Amino acid sequence: MTTAASWADPQPLAAAGAPLPGRAVLDQAWTDLAFLHWRVDPERVAPLLPAGTRPDLHDGATYVGLIPFRMRGAGFGTGHPLPWLGTFAETNVRFYAVDGRGRRGVVFGSLECERLAFVLGSRLALNLPYTWARMRVRQQTDVLTYTSRRRWPGPRGAANRVVVRVGTAVVQDDPLADFLTARWALHTRAWGATRYLPNTHPRWPLQQAELLELDDDLLAAAGLPGLAATPPDSVLFSRGVRTQFGLPLP
Repeated sequence: MTTAASWADPQPLAAAGAPLPGRAVLDQAWTDLAFLHWRVDPERVAPLLPAGTRPDLHDGATYVGLIPFRMRGAGFGTGHPLPWLGTFAETNVRFYAVDGRGRRGVVFGSLECERLAFVLGSRLALNLPYTWARMRVRQQTDVLTYTSRRRWPGPRGAANRVVVRVGTAVVQDDPLADFLTARWALHTRAWGATRYLPNTHPRWPLQQAELLELDDDLLAAAGLPGLAATPPDSVLFSRGVRTQFGLPLP
């Protein structure tokens, strides 16, 4: 068991993911991402994290993200996308955590997904909280609209609608943006222990964005009631990156 006295300091944030420690087992592209984030008291998030991790902090607070996007060309290994099955809309609720070794990563509160087979496979293999939903992403000039409605498991009908306008200003040298997006792993509780799943991809190309509309049940369903009623503290957009995941590590 990791005690408070044995926690290592968080590792420095990096501009891009380091090479994977072994072979790539998953390859996918994340595109047209809206990053909505709320500043939250760490004590509110800590009970939602897996054993052996604690909230990662920026200026004394942690953050909760609501991130709709398009998954494209997901597949096993490298260069082997799954036809149709590997391309879909997705929306994540995510937290920011650090483990006892100081390894930073994300923890998912939920992952809405259009493909039932992807949902079942991810839940079985890594215990990731994927949910099956009806989803759509539409773009009209610089405005993107993301919608979803959960089908399985419950709460059935939990809905989400995000509308953002993408700005022209490029985001660079922003410590908060780096904290929220410079993440090269996820933490998940699987096979009786908390696992660390590394990934690698280039630095995120980020732009400013404006939130035009938000109607959301997903944050509450993930354990944070009332949060969606307050304006997010950060709204960013990215056209995306291609990423690869390695094997889970202890």
